[in-house]
Amino acid sequence: MSKKVMLVIAGSALFLIGLFTVSVFIAKALLGGAADGKFVDRQGIGLVEVKGMILDSKETVRQLRHFLKKDNVKAVVLRVDSPGGVVAPSQEICEEVRKFAAKKKIVVSMGSLAASGGYYISAPATLIYANPGTITASIGVILKLSNIEALIDKIGIKAYTLKTGKYKDSGSPVRQFSEEDRAMLQAVIDNTHEQFVQAVAVGRKLPVAEVRKIADGRILTGEQAKTLKLVDRLGTLQDAIEEAGRLAGIKGEPEVVLPPKKKVNYLDLLAEGAESTFNGPLGRAAGGMRLMYEAE
Repeated sequence: MSKKVMLVIAGSALFLIGLFTVSVFIAKALLGGAADGKFVDRQGIGLVEVKGMILDSKETVRQLRHFLKKDNVKAVVLRVDSPGGVVAPSQEICEEVRKFAAKKKIVVSMGSLAASGGYYISAPATLIYANPGTITASIGVILKLSNIEALIDKIGIKAYTLKTGKYKDSGSPVRQFSEEDRAMLQAVIDNTHEQFVQAVAVGRKLPVAEVRKIADGRILTGEQAKTLKLVDRLGTLQDAIEEAGRLAGIKGEPEVVLPPKKKVNYLDLLAEGAESTFNGPLGRAAGGMRLMYEAE
């Protein structure tokens, strides 16, 4: 075989490899773009899901802000299936929902459970859907503490604490819980509870006194919550999607646009595991103190 023929074959092979590489790159770009709505021509409805305990707000806030910037995403459905969680992240998501609702329509669809913090983040939405049997409300605050003095005494361990004020170790699992501790922490809980009541009253446009009557931690079914004006309508996720489309002025069945996938960070996964441990019984026994908007 001549050198000229060999050069032609080699050149053709390089061209085909290059063409294949470019094709793969374009395909990935198109598929990746479609996943986060960049190449979706039709007007659509974004879907954001909050599942399980609310321990952090970053991912939900990221997704809401992503959809707020997308011109083709005319509204968002927030699917909530959560028993609640830590106070501060619940408040951060609530505030982001409020900001979103001021610019675009956001419809909440409650799953089997949207209680306490799960209800807190739903309150400022444009419209709230619940299933008749959804467990919701539970407007209240809880602080769980443990005491392991007896256990420490049994195994012969002595605990010593140095502190700068009498309240610095309030709730410590290794000393007696005093009446002064109780009064101080109850005041904190009462204030946090009032923040919840105010958020519901503002979000649902209800009189504060009316909200206080049912803000005793009680759970309600979706049907009961509708009667008390805590939710607007009874319906499924699909009902919420279709209503979001109507509110946004989309004709026909709206296309559902999913948020871009979060890049996996294994350090974050380790941190989330530690977070779960800290929030569990073991963490509380070790002195972890968290105010929770959580349904028991």
